[in-house]
Amino acid sequence: MEWKIPKAAKVYEAYSAIADERIIMHENWAEAVSSDGSKKYEIVWDQNTYASSDNASYWQKTLGYPLLAVLMLQGRLTYDPAIAEQFKGIPWKKINKEYKNDYDLAAASVLQTMQDPQRLQESAEQIIKQCEQLDLNYKRKLNKAK
Repeated sequence: MEWKIPKAAKVYEAYSAIADERIIMHENWAEAVSSDGSKKYEIVWDQNTYASSDNASYWQKTLGYPLLAVLMLQGRLTYDPAIAEQFKGIPWKKINKEYKNDYDLAAASVLQTMQDPQRLQESAEQIIKQCEQLDLNYKRKLNKAK
């Protein structure tokens, strides 16, 4: 796989994006809206080749939360919708800013407030293991099919 594996924090952000219905799926592309609504990201795919305009995906070749959410919605990553629902309404952009973009600390602060954080961590670990098994190609930019 050409993509770098994400940290658990990005899985939690993907859960929030799904629970908040901030991912709009189309035939070969999707749009993701940030938790505060200030940014929009475009995810495009052609078979096993994916591109995403979020910073982690575009610049670092890491599966960013918008792309993770798309892979979950496509069924390429198996997730529990009930777990995703627990992340509904979390203002990740604000929390990440409070923790100076230390995503691990930000995620830990969120997990402290939730019931059964160990179950949530295990769920994220399962997603990460699935990411390691994916055969996805990286492309910085893909055009949407017309």
